[in-house]
Amino acid sequence: MQRVMRLSPVFAAAVFVFAAQAQNATQAGRFYVEHPTLLNLGFEWSIQGDANRNATVTTHYRKVGETRWREGLPLVRVGGGEIVYRRREHLEYKVPDGFAGSILNLQPGTEYECRFELRDPDGVRGTATQTVKVKTRTEPKPYSGGRRLHVYPPDYQGPKQEPSFTSLLQAYYGAGLGDWNMVWERRAQPGDTILLHVGLYKNDRLNYVDPMMTPFDGTMLLTLKGTPERPITIQAAGDGEVILDGAGNHRLFDVAASRYHIFEGLTIRNTDVAFFAGQKEVVGAVGLTVKNCRFENVGFGVWTENADSSDFYIADNLFLGRDDRFRLIGWTGPLWPSAGPYGSHLLTSYYAVKVYGQGHVIAHNAIAYFHDAISISTYGTPEPDPERRASSIDIYNNDMHLFNDDFIETDGGVHNIRVFQNRGVNAAQGGYSSQPIFGGPAYFIRNILYHVPTGVAFKFSAKPAGLFVYHNTIISEHLVGEPAANMHFRNNLFLGRDTPERGILTLANATDRYSSDYNGYRPNRGVKAQYRFLAPKPGEILYEPSKSDWQEFSTLAEFRRATGQEMHGIEVDFDIFENLAPPDPARRHAVYHAMDLNFRLKAGSKAVDAGVVIPTVNEDFTGAAPDLGALELGKPEPHYGPRWLTWKPFYR
Repeated sequence: MQRVMRLSPVFAAAVFVFAAQAQNATQAGRFYVEHPTLLNLGFEWSIQGDANRNATVTTHYRKVGETRWREGLPLVRVGGGEIVYRRREHLEYKVPDGFAGSILNLQPGTEYECRFELRDPDGVRGTATQTVKVKTRTEPKPYSGGRRLHVYPPDYQGPKQEPSFTSLLQAYYGAGLGDWNMVWERRAQPGDTILLHVGLYKNDRLNYVDPMMTPFDGTMLLTLKGTPERPITIQAAGDGEVILDGAGNHRLFDVAASRYHIFEGLTIRNTDVAFFAGQKEVVGAVGLTVKNCRFENVGFGVWTENADSSDFYIADNLFLGRDDRFRLIGWTGPLWPSAGPYGSHLLTSYYAVKVYGQGHVIAHNAIAYFHDAISISTYGTPEPDPERRASSIDIYNNDMHLFNDDFIETDGGVHNIRVFQNRGVNAAQGGYSSQPIFGGPAYFIRNILYHVPTGVAFKFSAKPAGLFVYHNTIISEHLVGEPAANMHFRNNLFLGRDTPERGILTLANATDRYSSDYNGYRPNRGVKAQYRFLAPKPGEILYEPSKSDWQEFSTLAEFRRATGQEMHGIEVDFDIFENLAPPDPARRHAVYHAMDLNFRLKAGSKAVDAGVVIPTVNEDFTGAAPDLGALELGKPEPHYGPRWLTWKPFYR
């Protein structure tokens, strides 16, 4: 016979309160330090509980040896009902509960002490404070104490430095001709530098005794293992241009199984894929460096899809693809009139750089005439192991010109994706994309965008979560039409182009964690619904809204009163700039050039001193407060593109 216990109302209420407190209290879990980059550090802290999402993590840091702590951005609360999905690919991912975030704008090669304090009014169980020491990376350099192996093109007739070789593969492996190209009996060692001397190194893959020693497919398979201290370096010798010509083959270099290789000062041309560095669920490269190189007539520059790829440094390169150089085409919709529902674009060049994994740096590259410039792999559901996720990736100071799709795609990123100080002009479909982000944070800071005819400056789709958009100058509408979670906008400029039947702002929030303030907007003339807004009620989610869930407003003042957003936002016009006009919305195929465009603010304009201070982002402002947009008045402009490039690569 079962006995039923009946609780008194007072005791039952006490049990309910205790259960609620247990759910709302935070249980601290694993603290994880992501791969450091040159300028930033990333962290993750898993938790359980905190059902009411009122826990916080404060961040402080200092150089090792200093006494004063500095304030960093608080870690971002992720999870708590955030779902990332796209049904047609059967993708659905519930973001795990935790915190993640970055300490930004650090110095390379410097050790920092970082302190994090977890607080919750409902209580914290477990370790509530984490203190770690982490050192930022430095730019990879050749090892000075290794051997120097000299390679000369087959037709070279002058004196040679010894030891000398007739091809890169002979110096790298000791490989021979014909069937003997796989006999690797004299391999390069960690710390060796292979110097390629002036001339043309052209693949003759159908020649059984090709002097370049390439096999039938013309691919140079490079699989050796260097170390961080002793990388294997392949670089121009400095006596003139070194041209590696794939002669129309598919892959020139396959480095997917390599570790710590440096490629520097080379011209690479006439191949579909210049560097293939990893296939999903097969093998990936570690520590790949490609710098100060020139890519011409390539379909892909540097490419890895593998979760074990890590710590790439792709910097100061010029990437020139095969796509149209004189008109903005696009691949779907009105820019490409013959397109079907998914487009019909002839893909001649895909990405300049596409990566997956941790710790990658993609910086100071000039890129033009591709489908997209830079991307994280649209990998799908993140791996459970934090070492095998797309996290701690820096994309900065890149100069991007003329693309059939987007400038930068963070699609597939998980935590601490940092996109900052990039300049993009002419993209047919979208500007800076998160399709999706699996929890974040993804930071978009001080980027410039000009001429995206669709108006989709930030392509936040597939229900991304954890998006932080600070100090961008966007000459386009601000259209986030698909619900996203945990979005926050500060100190941005969004200037419309008088596009017919389109307002300046469309903002769709999937959860009640969102904010938008201190931004400047230039409405489109003749449009009634300038500000469109979607947000659920407190505590609810709204991933599949109906038409009635949307609110529309004609003025910023109406939007502010109804939503509580943009309490310090302002409306602006193009007179805030020294000299800048919008692109013509009627000339969708037009091509504009960055060197003709002036994004600097005019002294005394409404956008000057109109922003809010954000730790580690803008504390070096020059006036009474930070300015809106990407460029602070009185401070030098960033150097976009390769630091060695003094001429104008995309100027007419």
